[in-house]
Amino acid sequence: MKKNVILMMVAVLGFSSVGFSQAQNPECMTNLSIYAEHAKVKNYEAAYAPWKMVYEACPGINKANFSLGEKILDYKIDNTTGAEKKAFVDELLALHDKSMEYFPKNYTLASVNSDKASLMYDNKMADDEEIYNMLSKAFKEDRANFDNPKALYLYFSSLVNLHNAGKKDLQEVFDVYDDVTEKIEEENEKYLVRINKLLPKEEAGTLTAKEKKQLRAYNSYSENYGKISGSIDSKLGALADCENLIPLYRKNFDAKKNDVEWVKRAVGRMFSKECTDDPLFRELFEAQLALEPSASAYLYGGALKAKDGDSKGALADFDKAAELETDAKKKSDILYKSATVSRRFSKSQARSYANKAIQANPSNGKAYLLIASLYASSANDCGETPFDKRATYWLAAETARKAGRVDPSLSGRASQAAASYSAKAPSKTDIFNSGMAGKSVTLKCWIGATVKVPNL
Repeated sequence: MKKNVILMMVAVLGFSSVGFSQAQNPECMTNLSIYAEHAKVKNYEAAYAPWKMVYEACPGINKANFSLGEKILDYKIDNTTGAEKKAFVDELLALHDKSMEYFPKNYTLASVNSDKASLMYDNKMADDEEIYNMLSKAFKEDRANFDNPKALYLYFSSLVNLHNAGKKDLQEVFDVYDDVTEKIEEENEKYLVRINKLLPKEEAGTLTAKEKKQLRAYNSYSENYGKISGSIDSKLGALADCENLIPLYRKNFDAKKNDVEWVKRAVGRMFSKECTDDPLFRELFEAQLALEPSASAYLYGGALKAKDGDSKGALADFDKAAELETDAKKKSDILYKSATVSRRFSKSQARSYANKAIQANPSNGKAYLLIASLYASSANDCGETPFDKRATYWLAAETARKAGRVDPSLSGRASQAAASYSAKAPSKTDIFNSGMAGKSVTLKCWIGATVKVPNL
């Protein structure tokens, strides 16, 4: 009978081969059940002793030894001080190491080193060099699984601190910045795809309870990546200004001009930091064009023409870049760039490009923010009465909010913009005095949209 019970638990809990032999230890099985029940109701104090027994005697019996063990030890760390606290921190560090040994499919080098670096940072147990080396190893050897937002920030932040202390070159700072920001974009994009699959169901009111929970989680992850991205940019700060970039790239240009990856990154950074006036940008751009004629080359060529005031020529290059680009997200970014150039002379054309950017990538929240700003800037042009003109801000606010819905990493900017536009729209008193509550206002000129006035 006992053997049948053990076999059933093996099937249900999914023991490893090591766990199977350990599952025949009745004391381990009993205490596993006890600490799991305590942990289930978050009574981690009571869970510690039985967990400790199972973890030490039968570490591979079940993954709960590590997943619940981490929660139990986190509780002990938060509720102790001094030497006792340090002992629990050391115990958790050792648990992270053992997790890879017993359950390598569940605990990767990246996840383990990320957790350890974060724990050591929070408890002031490691300097910048130790944290950087630990996370650098994880990123280089296990990039696919390196997705912890805090660890991504610590990886870059510790490097900047080492550079400021004269221990790391500026080029390494830029290289890691590129690696980390690319990884953040990749991870955020995964959640944006999932979010935008659920948004139509949310708008239709047909989300299941499970899907609502998933959508909240995806939004939270995306928002976190947005915050971390902003923190990393702040940490980089003035290190990436033109005064630092130009001499660094000038110094390395002759040696690196045939390295297509270096050239592409150098051109991209100078482009993003608007260092395009310096002759070096054109040299780098021409080097990239010779090494790898591509959509991005036309993008940079268009940027140079836009800088010279040749908007028509710039848009022609951007159109060629968008035509050549096969990646939907990059195509969307190019079309967004066309929208920013077009807004100088045609709001209608700018909106057209922005909508094309959204068609290419429904998660392009920046395009929605641009359209919102176009509407807001036309408030005095597209209504017949003062009330109608200010009603334009309702449309601008709703469009800005859409930006935050499709890309939660922009939720802060989107909410701020929407609040600003809403503050300029008609007040409740204005609505009451106008007698327009619940009616519609038609915005003519280039907007050509109808706005419904809120009910009082």
